[in-house]
Amino acid sequence: METFLIKALQLILSLSILVLVHEFGHFIFARIFKVRVEKFYLFFDPWFSLFKFKPKNSDTEYGVGWLPLGGYCKISGMIDESMDKEQMAEPAKEYEFRSKPAGQRLMIMIAGVVFNFLLALFIYSMILFHWGDTYLPLKNMKMGMNYSETFHNIGFQDGDILLSADGEELERFGETSFRQVINARNVTVLRNGMETVIPIPEDIMQRVLRDKKGFADPFRIPMVVRELVDANAPAALAGLQAGDSIVSVNGEMTPLFDQVSALLAENKDKDITLEYYRNGQLQSTVLHTDTAGKIGVSVMLPTDLYQTVTNSYGFLGSFPAGIKLGVNTLKGYVNDMKYVFTKEGASSLGGFGTIGGLFPAQWNWRMFWERTAFLSIILAFMNILPIPALDGGHVMFLLYEVIARRKPSDKFMEYAQITGMLLLFGLLIYANGNDIVRFFFK
Repeated sequence: METFLIKALQLILSLSILVLVHEFGHFIFARIFKVRVEKFYLFFDPWFSLFKFKPKNSDTEYGVGWLPLGGYCKISGMIDESMDKEQMAEPAKEYEFRSKPAGQRLMIMIAGVVFNFLLALFIYSMILFHWGDTYLPLKNMKMGMNYSETFHNIGFQDGDILLSADGEELERFGETSFRQVINARNVTVLRNGMETVIPIPEDIMQRVLRDKKGFADPFRIPMVVRELVDANAPAALAGLQAGDSIVSVNGEMTPLFDQVSALLAENKDKDITLEYYRNGQLQSTVLHTDTAGKIGVSVMLPTDLYQTVTNSYGFLGSFPAGIKLGVNTLKGYVNDMKYVFTKEGASSLGGFGTIGGLFPAQWNWRMFWERTAFLSIILAFMNILPIPALDGGHVMFLLYEVIARRKPSDKFMEYAQITGMLLLFGLLIYANGNDIVRFFFK
């Protein structure tokens, strides 16, 4: 329950920031062009709101709704989700959206998307400024990785060290190298000291989405104790110390972390004999595992055992690096979108549960801001799609107006808005339905 609350709180805070920035983009450009904004709300407020106020001499009501599915900026004289037909039936007023030139209306509509993208670039820049960029080069992972069944089937073997994809060096473990692999024709790995070329089938991403096995596990490492989690835990009572490297369980050699974990799981609530190295000397001890097959230690990660690289940035230097990171993230996301229109991709869509799963179970500010920047890019991209009811739908009709030199009728815009809203609600139900199915039937 605590884990759920922490993830939910991060999700709500992140989305609140993104919605406020997005709607503020519309708001500020509407005010620049002297268009009246009637409401500026975080969350939706059907029937009632949690909080609202209207400053003296202001045309705008500010508030917080009770339905945390986004937010909105109600602009006078515009057909939007409010579907205010009465206002649209009256003669146009000079302060209304519909009375302004197409160029001004276009800038008002794209401002939300632009603000979200700029926010992502700013967050990435500040992450690099504050924490720097630390990564583990793939070539430093001397024991390679454990690959999923999907990649075993096309020729990868556990222990392979990734070198290059179509001749381009694979630098670090993560989404970038994964995309390079799935988009390549050939991947070169180091296997038993020799370079081996693995052909990549064209439908590899469809296989990954279908099998749901992922790509690779970087935890092909020894099990080295990082710290004891409890003075009364089995490991502490047996005399284990930080830095001990476990190499056998009940006489069975376990050079890798996953081998130790598997044997511990097989020996729940039992006495076991562990052999481990301490300061280069082999030692042994007997301990009793708990009912979950745990011994009460946290273990070293690949980043603890292998040499990492850290790039540090000054305040000014962080902005070019942050912009590059944001642009590359957008490119990667746009490239991934083509898989959404496949059967395997559609079944992988997720709703709020999937988005909440992006956040860690314990509060971590760096990860929070990284996920927020990523979601800001997603929100910007999704909103600019030419779908009625989204900003991109309004932009599409405005471009039509500029080219055709005439506006679509209000009645057409109403029908388009309703159609877009139905499509979005359908997608929302489908995506969250996938989350529910995965939760109960995974």
